[in-house]
Amino acid sequence: MSRVVEDAQASEADFVVYSTTFCPYCVAVKRLFDSKGLTYDEINFDHEPGARNDVVAETGHRTVPVVIDNRGENPMFIGGFNETQKYLR
Repeated sequence: MSRVVEDAQASEADFVVYSTTFCPYCVAVKRLFDSKGLTYDEINFDHEPGARNDVVAETGHRTVPVVIDNRGENPMFIGGFNETQKYLR
């Protein structure tokens, strides 16, 4: 099973957000979720460095945040902040 699927299945939140500590776009995406009343679980690459390689290999997305929609039957990769902002309109 993939890292992204495992993390999503372990979460009861609407979204899973992979982030780093000093990332303004990570802060912005969390504020976006808060403003829309959506829940999220955050996995910080700085605290789980092995996760980054797995997530990049699975999604092809090399920057943070990496956002996964966890609301449906199967977790769905959305992208970063800009893609998430468009997705939630």
